[in-house]
Amino acid sequence: MILKGRIAVVTGAGSGIGRAGAMIIAREGAVVVIADRDQAAGEATAFDIRAA
Repeated sequence: MILKGRIAVVTGAGSGIGRAGAMIIAREGAVVVIADRDQAAGEATAFDIRAA
């Protein structure tokens, strides 16, 4: 939880490295703001982060 209390904006979080980065950052305790051109993919990442 080294990022607890921090806010991170992750672009390209719908897939690939952006998605993996968003998941890791969230796991470390940060609030993650997701941005992606593909709304459905971004929402899927957000759902997976909330479910973890």
